[in-house]
Amino acid sequence: MADDNIFSGLKVVDLASFIAGPGAAVILSDFGADVIKVEPPTGDQWRMAYNVPPQPRAKDNYPWHLNNRNKRGMALDLKSPQAAAVLERLVKWADVLIVNTPHPARKKLHLEYDDVAKWNPRLIYADLTGFGEKGPDASLPGFDVTAYWSRSGLLSQTHDAGTPPTWPVAGSGDHATAVGLFSAIVMGLYRRERTAKGSYVTTSLLAEGVWSAGVHVAAALAGGTFYPLHDRLSPVNPFMNPYKSAEGRWFLLVVTPSKVPALANSIGRPDLLTDPRFSDPRKQSENGAQLRQILDDIFAKQPLSYWREVFDKAHITFGAILEPAEVINDPQLVENEIVVPLEGAGGKLTSTVSSPMQIHGVQKVPAKRGPEIGEHNDEILKDLGFNPAEIDGLHASGAVAKPKAQKTAA
Repeated sequence: MADDNIFSGLKVVDLASFIAGPGAAVILSDFGADVIKVEPPTGDQWRMAYNVPPQPRAKDNYPWHLNNRNKRGMALDLKSPQAAAVLERLVKWADVLIVNTPHPARKKLHLEYDDVAKWNPRLIYADLTGFGEKGPDASLPGFDVTAYWSRSGLLSQTHDAGTPPTWPVAGSGDHATAVGLFSAIVMGLYRRERTAKGSYVTTSLLAEGVWSAGVHVAAALAGGTFYPLHDRLSPVNPFMNPYKSAEGRWFLLVVTPSKVPALANSIGRPDLLTDPRFSDPRKQSENGAQLRQILDDIFAKQPLSYWREVFDKAHITFGAILEPAEVINDPQLVENEIVVPLEGAGGKLTSTVSSPMQIHGVQKVPAKRGPEIGEHNDEILKDLGFNPAEIDGLHASGAVAKPKAQKTAA
């Protein structure tokens, strides 16, 4: 671990499950933090996500390594009375504790802030919930598809008119929330530098979803009038719409009013600028279906490579709509270290997705596979000061356990 890593020497205990909480811990680990992943002896349920439809199928456990790379693994049964001593030492060791257990269960496990802060008043206690800490639904479990996407208003706005809501990309809200929780942790660490005091920091999937939908939610707060849901065939703005090229490739056109002349000229239709049906944004909207049909017919005559050259030359903004298998071949991902090599996962899994921020002059820690269940139990217990006899006792009690085998890659 290089000394110039931002979080070199920072100690993190990741008690969270699934994606958002562990994702925040991954960002810390990318920049040098020593992260201990604590999971029950049966393992975090996210280990099995790659086998659950509609998650993409693979022989290698890509989601586990994505959200738990560079961590040391401990299998701890928090329901065991003997686990209390291990938990106390973990908290005393840690700078940051990340928890997403629902609060009713957290109380039973003595994992609330008041339970653990007495052991370490400098602790940054990072609490992730589905719907916030207060209110009638504070105790409900939340997934990104229910809290971040559905309840925030995002999902109601991300489908075309006349079509039902669809299933969002799994984990997308979780990863956005992970960045938010990471930011809260960093704020807590900054406050500790100034005051020498720990902090209780928090966010929720709902809060992060509403923030992502903030433009529309703010419009609702202002009593704004909403356009109907987007309709590709009859759009309110045909210059901001998906279109298909000759070989069937979709792309998204984004043309502001000032760029409409450039578009019309570049596609060989300057007459659109003098056509009374399309003379201003209001008329373009009123006659959106007609203008969309004209553009459909034009774009269907040439392949996407042709339109890319045309748009680039005219400085027209557009985006090719890529499938994940195409995304991974985008040279921007390698050049900007968005996708990075992954060490030790085995199988075909040799790369993973890096966290989305960089600091110039600082290299991230090379990505290494996520841990097996309880892989580093004894190493961690020794670091916490347990002697060999105490470690044997913890194993014998079942408080610390490592199942026979559960590989993260098939």
